[in-house]
Amino acid sequence: MAKIAQVSSKYIIHSEIKIDGVVDRPDVIGAIFGQTEGLLGEDLELRELQKSGRIGRIEVNTETKNGKTAGEIIIPSSLDKSETAIIGAALEIIQRIGPCNAKVEVKQIEDIRVSKRQFVITRAKELLKELIDGVMPDSQELADEVAHSVRVMEIQEFGKERLAAGPNVEESDEIIVVEGRADVLNLLKYGFKNAVAVGGTGVPKTVIELCKQKTVTVFVDGDRGGDLIIKELMGTTEIDYVTKAPDGKEVEELTKKEIHKALRAKVAVEQVNLESSAPSATQQRNNISKTMSGRSNNPRTNNRNNQRTERTVSNKPSSSNGGSRISDKEKEAFNNMLEDLIGTRAACILDRDLQVLGKIPVSELDNTIKSLGNTVYAVTFDGGIEQSLLGTCEKSGVRYLIGMSSKVKATGRTTVLTPEQLN
Repeated sequence: MAKIAQVSSKYIIHSEIKIDGVVDRPDVIGAIFGQTEGLLGEDLELRELQKSGRIGRIEVNTETKNGKTAGEIIIPSSLDKSETAIIGAALEIIQRIGPCNAKVEVKQIEDIRVSKRQFVITRAKELLKELIDGVMPDSQELADEVAHSVRVMEIQEFGKERLAAGPNVEESDEIIVVEGRADVLNLLKYGFKNAVAVGGTGVPKTVIELCKQKTVTVFVDGDRGGDLIIKELMGTTEIDYVTKAPDGKEVEELTKKEIHKALRAKVAVEQVNLESSAPSATQQRNNISKTMSGRSNNPRTNNRNNQRTERTVSNKPSSSNGGSRISDKEKEAFNNMLEDLIGTRAACILDRDLQVLGKIPVSELDNTIKSLGNTVYAVTFDGGIEQSLLGTCEKSGVRYLIGMSSKVKATGRTTVLTPEQLN
């Protein structure tokens, strides 16, 4: 298609043509001039308008398929709106081209100035962006740049291995052990000046000695490499707490909020050991059963307690989430336990005095409740409550089931609680 000269044009007439036969481009152009000649008067005669430049070069693009021809007609115009519309309408009177029937339909009259205006707006945005990016930064950008430079200056080399560390590692009673220099820099960015990097999966001697002297939180990436570092530190030195970045994220890319959230959710290393070397479900249940049996070996006392409990349950008003109305004491106790369980993937089995009978991995919870029967008063755990677990608790007579979230609504005697109901 030849390029249309649109320097002086204001409008472009876009028409569609369908011909019942095979014709050439000159046949179409000849039909346009021939069949509109004398139709619109001298002022709108196509030949004269083209000679004077008020109508541009007429472009015809056709394609023949299965013995029929179809295509488009494009006519640039510098006439006003009404005159351009008349020219467009005149094209539609063409009914034959050569020996073939034909039909012309005007699809659109395009205002070129709109397209040019849109180009101007788009280009102006690009120019403005280049101008903004190229000028002097604002005060906040300057402050951020200076703060970053200060943080880089604060990072130090610690110990014989010249480990990347914050300026307060030596005098601080608590330290944060991370993987690399970038992690230390990110913590410095948000005011944590007591971080030290191990620099890989091998634990340097400096870190081993440092961990023996201070309270240590290991803060690693949320990937397999982070797990390996935790395992190696646990096997070579003394650490107190463990926490990880969210799955798939690295400590060096965390925001201030994510860092604080991860550090609040740190887990005691004893709990990590519990999960990694969890005893069998049978052993867990036996331990809890022994605790329960030690509470009272007098059958008469147990009968009185059971009767008292049954009377208490029958006199309590029902709650909207099933089971009994929770007391303020129970609410406080359950809330505190949930906070302690965050990130542990563990569960606590409680008796009627809200004493912890045992702490087990969540994976063993269902079988443990089944084996203990109606001796369990409440269960708190780090996880979401699902229908299968709720069914087990209701069959076993558990009064309260407390989790981090719930996908079900209790209708039986077991009351389902989440942090929203406890606050």
